[in-house]
Amino acid sequence: MKPDRKAPASERLPTILRRLDKAHPDARMALEFSSPLQCIVATILSAQSTDAGVNVVTKSLFRKYQKPEDYLSVPEEELQRDIHATGFFRQKARSLRGLATKLVESYDGEVPPTMAELTSLPGVARKTANIVQGNCFP
Repeated sequence: MKPDRKAPASERLPTILRRLDKAHPDARMALEFSSPLQCIVATILSAQSTDAGVNVVTKSLFRKYQKPEDYLSVPEEELQRDIHATGFFRQKARSLRGLATKLVESYDGEVPPTMAELTSLPGVARKTANIVQGNCFP
C-alpha cells in the first residue's frame, strides 16, 4: 500500500516505517551501548570519529564509568586519557563532565526522554537527542 502523499506525515509514518523495516530487517545503529547513558556518551564521542573507533574506546570506558557520578569522580585529565583515541578529547571530556553534572543535579542521574530536556544537556544538540530518543525511548 502506497502512503497517501497528501495525508499528514503522522498518518504516513506507520506505512513508511513498515516498508523500511521490511526492506532492512537487520538495520541497527553501529554504536554499541546497553543503556541511555551509554548511548548518549557514545554519540557525543562519535563526533569527528568513526563508530568503529568509538566502540573500541567505549568497551573499556563503559566498564570504568557506569553512572554519571563516575565521570565526575576522576580528574578531567584522566577522562581525557580514557577518550583520547576519539579525537577532540578535551572538548568531549568537558561535555561528558557537564552532561554528568546536569544529569546528577537535574535528573537524578537518569537520561531524560524528551527533546527539550535532552537538548538542555551539555554536548547534546538535536542530532544526538534524536539518536538517543530513537534508540532508547521508542
